[in-house]
Amino acid sequence: MGTSEERELVGQWRELMTCYNKVACDLDRELQDQHGLGLSEFEALDRLIESGQEKLRMHELAEGMYLSQSAFSRTVARLERAGLVGRSMCMDDRRAMFVKPTDDGRARHAEARDTHRKVLGHHLG
Repeated sequence: MGTSEERELVGQWRELMTCYNKVACDLDRELQDQHGLGLSEFEALDRLIESGQEKLRMHELAEGMYLSQSAFSRTVARLERAGLVGRSMCMDDRRAMFVKPTDDGRARHAEARDTHRKVLGHHLG
């Protein structure tokens, strides 16, 4: 079966995953219901706006995200279709794309940010 130390590690891991799943589900539901944003869309928009930069390269924005490269690309594409971000080619490196929040994206983020932080406070505060 394993040592008691191993069982304790597995127990801690499962506890962490249960906590994450509860928070993530509540965040996703509240953000979707109140602001029409999924958790991944909000997280990408939040990281983009909170970076303090006018625009970020896609790979810079993706670095800290928990999504695969293809899932991240689909997330940014959904934000772009919704008019919340714009994408443009990098003139110095044609392989790179920039992502920039739109005015609508900044407004939606400002509204959704309070909901996001309230849910986090409920679970983690």
